[in-house]
Amino acid sequence: MSLCLPRYQDCSRMITNQEQEQEEEFIAVRVQDPRIQNKESWYSYVDFKIFLHSNSKAFTAKTSCVRRRYSEFVWLKKKLQKNSGLVPVPELPPKTPFFSVGNEDFIEKRRQGLQQFLEKVVNRTVFLSDSQLHLFLQTQLSPEQIEACVQGHAPYSVTTAILRYASSNQGWAQEEEGGASEEDCKRNLPVFYESPDSPTPRHQPSECESSSEISLAESDAHTGSDDQSDSRD
Repeated sequence: MSLCLPRYQDCSRMITNQEQEQEEEFIAVRVQDPRIQNKESWYSYVDFKIFLHSNSKAFTAKTSCVRRRYSEFVWLKKKLQKNSGLVPVPELPPKTPFFSVGNEDFIEKRRQGLQQFLEKVVNRTVFLSDSQLHLFLQTQLSPEQIEACVQGHAPYSVTTAILRYASSNQGWAQEEEGGASEEDCKRNLPVFYESPDSPTPRHQPSECESSSEISLAESDAHTGSDDQSDSRD
């Protein structure tokens, strides 16, 4: 019996380790597929697809897909810095006044920089507690709509906005031009989410009514508020 006990303990430790590995949380975020919008216009700009997949309890929707432009990342960084106190926010790739939507090398460097920015952000607990980050990553609400929601000036809560965007499948619908690879991604990583009672995202405004209809308008609707130098970002 004494010889069997160590073996039993070893097996127990192995099972425990396997269970811990299975329960380990992960957050995978990818910035990809840059696209030129308003190509024939003076106000053309490039936006990027943000794909997120996670089993973390910090996220209401476990998979999401949105498109954001550089100026929206700038807005997000400012908001995160304001709410994080002394914790420094990761740097964004630099802005240039001579940016051209036809410069593929520059666009790729920007994509890589935005990817690194988000990877660092989602791996810091202090940022994950910010509702604005969740709405940025998991809905197509504009910055103005995001601010209205977290301030209690919108007829919907943070969780409701995320759940309705996920269930409407709008994130995948906007990728229909992407071809078979996008369909494969959709099949392999379906949108699923927790209940509206999920404890995250935090700081949900109590004034929001979950039964109201949500306008998940394209975040680029606020383009006109950008100055001319931002129109290409």
